[in-house]
Amino acid sequence: MIIRPFRRFFALCLAAAVFAGHAAANTPPPAPVEGRDYVLIADGKPFADAKGKIEVAEVFGYWCHFCNDFQPIVDAWKRKLPADVQFTYVPAAFDLDDPFARGFFAAQQLGLLTRTHNALFRAVHSTRDVPMNASASELASFYAGFGIPAPRFIATMASPAVTAQVQRARTFAQRSGISGTPSLIVAGRYRVTASSFDAQLRIVDGLLAQLRNSR
Repeated sequence: MIIRPFRRFFALCLAAAVFAGHAAANTPPPAPVEGRDYVLIADGKPFADAKGKIEVAEVFGYWCHFCNDFQPIVDAWKRKLPADVQFTYVPAAFDLDDPFARGFFAAQQLGLLTRTHNALFRAVHSTRDVPMNASASELASFYAGFGIPAPRFIATMASPAVTAQVQRARTFAQRSGISGTPSLIVAGRYRVTASSFDAQLRIVDGLLAQLRNSR
């Protein structure tokens, strides 16, 4: 006698749970709070030409183990970004002669970056084929594995175009108040201050929603 009412009660609970889960999935992220979730950057500008899109920039270092841990999480998150968002990597150029920053922009100029970005993280942190304090020649040896002769790569690292990009990256980091990596900057104007990776991305989602609604 109690089986049917119990089954009906269970079905109602299940339906309520499904509805609640669906509602939660469609609930916009909570509005980020200035001073708690992000810092407003005075006169902030995106690093790259976002071409009408909203830029999310990550200031990172290949030598940074936190950035290495963050990379697969960022990769998964990036795959779900809407078409009006542009994700930009910006190497932390605290030193204008930093080989990793110069190597990043040289690889970008030579069309290697999509193949080498994650591979360099692995080479530094997993296989240890590239030291954390790698020299220009050691990085050139790594990139040579992707078809660019080491002398050509070293010359590209020292080129005026790469020097200008490194200077831009340093200015961007300084203007944004970057003191550690990884750091996320939204639209050049908001530096996310959360400590955990998940919280950082949740705040970015909230800022993106705000910016989208304000357009």
